[in-house]
Amino acid sequence: MLAIRFDRFGGPEVLTPVEIPVPVPGPGETLIAVEAAGVNFADTFQVDGSYLSADLLPHVPGGEVVGRTEDGRRVLAKVGHGYAQYAVARESALVELDEELDAAQALALLTQGLTAWHLLRSAARLRAGESVVVHSAAGGVGSLAVQLAREFGAGRVLAQASTPEKERLARELGADETVRYPLPLRADVILDAAGGELFEHALGSLADFGRLVTYGNASRTAFAALDPARLSRLNASVVGFWLRPTLARPGALREPLEELLALTRAGRLRPVTGAEYPLAEARRAHADLLDRRTTGKVVLRP
Repeated sequence: MLAIRFDRFGGPEVLTPVEIPVPVPGPGETLIAVEAAGVNFADTFQVDGSYLSADLLPHVPGGEVVGRTEDGRRVLAKVGHGYAQYAVARESALVELDEELDAAQALALLTQGLTAWHLLRSAARLRAGESVVVHSAAGGVGSLAVQLAREFGAGRVLAQASTPEKERLARELGADETVRYPLPLRADVILDAAGGELFEHALGSLADFGRLVTYGNASRTAFAALDPARLSRLNASVVGFWLRPTLARPGALREPLEELLALTRAGRLRPVTGAEYPLAEARRAHADLLDRRTTGKVVLRP
């Protein structure tokens, strides 16, 4: 089968199409013929060595697929090696999908959707009427967080984006307005995956008992030491979030995902889909993602 593999750490250039054997499912596992594989920013950290050690090379990246099982079910699944024509997943982790639901929309709900849900519910513990600022509001997580913040009762939803086109999309998705720093009013909740300068601006823009939730460092900038005394003076908090350990908690995956799927079927949640690339062009997909040329969910099609 065709797969994308890297044998050394680096940038998109190390991603190489290869022919490898079809994986054999073990006990409790299912083979999936991949219809589409999701591309996530975290995949780029696997490729550059931030997430993996050298003893795990060579490696086929990709953590999520939509596809069909050998008995004909169309499913959404978390996997270990998704950039391929076939992948293996635990049977208990499969979520069956309607035939009508677009694969890219479904994939947007798995990693990005669950991240946005838990950022607001589990990490920020958003309360009705609070104001929310979403950084990178046209991206995979941000575009869903804008909509879910409104769905979960936020009083005002403010969007930060890098271009006028992305700002316009955020407003179409339900943001009350787009903002630049300094903010006109201090915010109760700020969601940040950029780090660097944006993180510093956000920290100084929190209201009393505000929460800055950090869930990434897309700027690749080293974080300065955070002085607890500064947080005391701000009367605010910084909350770190990572999806992987969160999903190990009971009820953290299936129940939120079912809610996201139900909201999508009801037309109350619109997963934003972006560019689609042939599987063999994974290198180009990663390059475009890293250079901020994408909007919404990026997928590979075998």
